[in-house]
Amino acid sequence: MKKIFALIVLLGAFNFLSAQGYSENNHEIKFNVGHFLATSTIGFAYEHYINEDTSIGGDIYFDNKATDYNGNFGLGANVRAYFGYEPRSGFFAEAFGLYYTGEDDVLDDNLGQRNVDYSTLALGLGGGFKLVTFSERFTVETYGGFGRNMSPKDFQNTFMFKAGLSVGFRF
Repeated sequence: MKKIFALIVLLGAFNFLSAQGYSENNHEIKFNVGHFLATSTIGFAYEHYINEDTSIGGDIYFDNKATDYNGNFGLGANVRAYFGYEPRSGFFAEAFGLYYTGEDDVLDDNLGQRNVDYSTLALGLGGGFKLVTFSERFTVETYGGFGRNMSPKDFQNTFMFKAGLSVGFRF
């Protein structure tokens, strides 16, 4: 019984010590205001902080114009590394993957102009800058990136880009 009690106390002490190094706010949700104002695309993102300079996250967007540059639906994941003086803020670099769908206008001599549905996967690199309030609750970030489409064959020689101005809340 004493060994079990000692083990529980030891695990509790390790948990307490590891929690002292980082803020309690390890989760962040964001709304892409810049993309919404520029193209009426609704985009949300989630970011989970692994430590003070690394995070993983995902984003999703919806657009009612299927022929836009990045289609009408996108779902992606990213890994970020922060280089700021403050934890979880400042300049960052990211690697991302993005799956998106849309329509492409095709001009055919026999059929005229028609839309072709597509879905593709892109891998890319990006970067940006994040500002955080003193309470570490609210964030503003601007970012951009470009990627290479991997599939289908018609899109493999094309690039995609992403950019935005997001406001976020940490919890």
